[in-house]
Amino acid sequence: MEFWRQIYMHFDVVAFSIFGFKVHWYGIMYVIALLLALVLAKFFVKKFQFDIRDKILDNYFVWAEIGVILGARVGYVLIYDANTAYYLTHPWQIFNPFGRNGEFIGIRGLSYHGAIVGFLLATVLFCKKYKQNLWLFLDLAALSVPLAYVFGRVGNFLNQELFGRVSDVAWGIYVEGILRHPSQLYEAFLEGFVVFIVVFLMKFKQSFQGELAIVYAGAYSLARFVCEFYREPDFGIGFVAWGLSMGQILSLLMFVVVFLSYFYLKTKIKFKLS
Repeated sequence: MEFWRQIYMHFDVVAFSIFGFKVHWYGIMYVIALLLALVLAKFFVKKFQFDIRDKILDNYFVWAEIGVILGARVGYVLIYDANTAYYLTHPWQIFNPFGRNGEFIGIRGLSYHGAIVGFLLATVLFCKKYKQNLWLFLDLAALSVPLAYVFGRVGNFLNQELFGRVSDVAWGIYVEGILRHPSQLYEAFLEGFVVFIVVFLMKFKQSFQGELAIVYAGAYSLARFVCEFYREPDFGIGFVAWGLSMGQILSLLMFVVVFLSYFYLKTKIKFKLS
C-alpha cells in the first residue's frame, strides 16, 4: 500500500523519447482511447445493425476527432486558462506545441465540455454535408465513447494532473507530500465504466433515435458532478459558487440542457424506432 501511496515518486510521466521528442504516457493513452472508440463503433454498428457504411464511419471519425481536439483546446483556453487574454490576442499560439523557449511541450490543457461542443458541431456539419442521420451518429458515439474515455482519465492519472482533494483514505496517493484522492481513477470508473453500462442497457429499451445520446450526456453530467467532490478545483478558479467547482457548474448546465432536450426529442423527433 505504501508503494501505491508513493507511486508518483516511482513513475515518470514520459514513456520514452524519440529523436529528442518526449512521448508522454498521456499521449499514448489518448491514442489508445481514439483507436478503441473507432473499434467499438465498428463493433456496435454490426451488433445493433446501425445503417452506417464502414467508409462513412471512417470519414466521420476524422471529422469528430478534429472537432473534439479543437473544441477541447479552445474550451480550456476560454474557461480554465489563466492566460485567456493572451491567447485571444495571439490565437495562433493556442495550438502551438512549442514553449516560449522553443522546447517541444505538446498541447497542454483540454476541456471535456469544450470537446463536447466541438464534437457536436463537427457531427452536425458532417451529417449535413454527407446527408447522414444526425441522431444515429450521436447514438453510436454514446455507445462507443465511454469505455474509450476510461483511458483518457487513466492518462490524466499517469500524467500527474487533475489531482484529487486532500484526504486520509487508505488508498490515497501522495502529491508533493500531501495525501490526496486518486480522483482521476474515480472519474475513469464513474464517467467511463458506469456511464457505458447505463447507455448499453438503455439500448435495449431505446424508443427513439437520439435517446442514447441524451442518456449518455445526462449520465455523464451526474457522474462528473459527483466526482468533482473528490477533485481539487481548477487552479486559479477555485470554487465558483455555492461551494461548487467550475466542472460542477458546467455539468449542472449540461444536465439542464439534457433534461429539456429529452422531453423535446421524445415528443417531436420523427425518427421513431420500430
